[in-house]
Amino acid sequence: MEFRPTRPLFQECHHEAFRLEVQDSYGVSGESEPLERFLNNEPFDLRPWFQDWYDFVQEATARGVTFRRVRVVTVPHTDYHRWMLTLTALNVEAGEDIRYLPRHLAGEVPSDDWWLFDNERVAFNLADGDGRAVGGSAETNDPWIVDYYRSVKDRLWPLATPYREYVQDTKTNTGQ
Repeated sequence: MEFRPTRPLFQECHHEAFRLEVQDSYGVSGESEPLERFLNNEPFDLRPWFQDWYDFVQEATARGVTFRRVRVVTVPHTDYHRWMLTLTALNVEAGEDIRYLPRHLAGEVPSDDWWLFDNERVAFNLADGDGRAVGGSAETNDPWIVDYYRSVKDRLWPLATPYREYVQDTKTNTGQ
């Protein structure tokens, strides 16, 4: 996965980049090979593929930016999220704090994914019904909209389970 942070929102972020993910799968073309290999139980070294994002997160956290995510997931997990559970270890190693929240426990959530930067600006990723990017994104610093998304973050964060605990609970509950 090649990541080049061309968006100034990440570079202008000083304190926190928060992400809410609500899709059960994403049609990101750059993820098709590692996902397919995972589904076929074929080896694939995720680290080189993931390195650009890993380095970016490490650089940002070194300058004091906290990266937090909540992934609202359907249980049982889709193939995509089973794969993401293996990949998330690299996100966490890079410095992200990622939590999982089963959809049936989340209550009402927005239907789109978004980033909230420093509790001041919301950026939406535009995608079709299959999670494929449809080009570009939208962003706003409208106080009402920012307050709404901040309240969603504040409600969901304490409900979600930290990644390592979630993975352990998932293994225990599925007998793996």
